[in-house]
Amino acid sequence: MFKSLCVSATFLFSSFALAFPLPKPALMQASLPAYFSTNYDFEGIVALSNCSGSLIRLENSRDTDQAMVLTNGHCLETGMPRPGTFVYGKTSNRSFQVYDSNSRVGRVTATQIIYSTMTKTDMTLYKLKETYADIKANFNVNALVLDSKHPNVNDGMEVISGYWNRGYSCNIETFVSQLREDGWTMNDSIRYSRPGCEVIGGTSGSPIIRKNTRTVIGVNNTGNEDGLQCLMNNPCEIDENGNISAHKDYSYGQQTYTVYSCLNQYNEIDLSVPGCQLFH
Repeated sequence: MFKSLCVSATFLFSSFALAFPLPKPALMQASLPAYFSTNYDFEGIVALSNCSGSLIRLENSRDTDQAMVLTNGHCLETGMPRPGTFVYGKTSNRSFQVYDSNSRVGRVTATQIIYSTMTKTDMTLYKLKETYADIKANFNVNALVLDSKHPNVNDGMEVISGYWNRGYSCNIETFVSQLREDGWTMNDSIRYSRPGCEVIGGTSGSPIIRKNTRTVIGVNNTGNEDGLQCLMNNPCEIDENGNISAHKDYSYGQQTYTVYSCLNQYNEIDLSVPGCQLFH
């Protein structure tokens, strides 16, 4: 569901046969709610032009550090990273709408794509020109904290979308050894329980938050629309024995704790760090 969980104009990614046209722009605008769900805390959620995201900090980040935004690799403004590729340390001036607990309160701007890929995971991390202290002073908004540990089956979770101003609540049903969609393969993916997290187009990049916390354990990214196997909008599961299965209406996210394996002495993502688990 790369194609429909992230929404943008087809021409934006004209170099790729696989763009994200659904829902159609007219429907997209007509469907945007004028209110925020009162059942979820939106503080630290962000909205992109085509996806959702979150303002995140590491467990040992300082208030004076440049803030970061987490979203999907397939939400990258320059187009989906091809299988087996990544983007690292590239300049960006993308802007994001920031939310407090129940409304959009302002904009922040990226200076850099820290890292982006759709191989092994589906993640983009941006560095902002604003620090965490700047955002707190300007908008009274605190960032969510990226968890450094692998989550557990049955953990309660919420997917909160800045694009649609709504949230979803369910549990981690299981972890999928390999999730394959078209040419991309993701490892140790989170499968959501049902009902509760029937995510839709525009929720791509939403944080997966451990329920009743402000801790991010993953990033929402895809789902099977038609029950087909291993095709665009129809990811398939591959178990440890190589058995392939596909499940209509199953939705998935990617874990984010592996970021911590790539931190250098300056608390920066450095792909040359021994043992770095991010694809490079």
